[in-house]
Amino acid sequence: MTTETIDLPTLQGQLRLKILGLYHQAHAGHIGCSLSCVDLMVGTLIMRKREQDTFLLSKGHAAAALYACLNHTGEISDEVLESYYKNGTTLPAHPAPNQHKGIPFATGSLGHGFPIGAGIAQASKLLGDDSRVYVLMSDGETNEGTTWEAAHFAVQRGLSNLIVLIDKNGLQGFDQTANVLGDTADVQTWKAIGFDTYVVDGHNVQDILETIDQLNETDNGKPKVVIAKTVKGKGVSYMENRLEWHYLPMTPAQYEQATVDVNERYLSAQVV
Repeated sequence: MTTETIDLPTLQGQLRLKILGLYHQAHAGHIGCSLSCVDLMVGTLIMRKREQDTFLLSKGHAAAALYACLNHTGEISDEVLESYYKNGTTLPAHPAPNQHKGIPFATGSLGHGFPIGAGIAQASKLLGDDSRVYVLMSDGETNEGTTWEAAHFAVQRGLSNLIVLIDKNGLQGFDQTANVLGDTADVQTWKAIGFDTYVVDGHNVQDILETIDQLNETDNGKPKVVIAKTVKGKGVSYMENRLEWHYLPMTPAQYEQATVDVNERYLSAQVV
């Protein structure tokens, strides 16, 4: 799929409306973290992932963004999407495995997606195939020990088919990431370990696509990390850069305002 065949702002807006609708009907939280990473999913999961590639959402609390994107690609039907958060659903608050091809592992407890992705990338190297592994993780996850074990493993094994995308929105559960364990999503840190490093605007899909294309054309024996500068709650004025929207659900009035914001910003006041 090329950018010539798709209106990127429209897609970004439509996916945001879908995400907001899911959270509204479920009266659930984790909205801000879904809005900060959905554009990264557009650039990878929707527009650059091939059939043989693997995409892992390590920041599993942004599951609604994953479900909305898989609905867009046709893997999750509208009927199944409507069951989000309901009894008996295959689409719970965090991704569950063995239900949908695009969700191969559970990533409910943060920090596991990267090690799993490294293992898949190593298996692909051993098999000699040309598949790639995309892992989308949060900047908060870079606080965790499993992240650095996986990082050193990836460098030692030369996993150039592994692409780690870090959603660097600067906020985690209870504080700014800089105030918790410092900026562990710093580009110089990853470069020093041995990663091929890239920095992008995490809401500029064209920038994301160009970066993905560039790194996929480069095989210098190093794993890649894309540090994406993002805004938590991107697209909804009262949610942007607000810590509370890591957890809070929306009231009906807040949902209405959120849809107005998205329409005005992405869809030129298109009627919902």
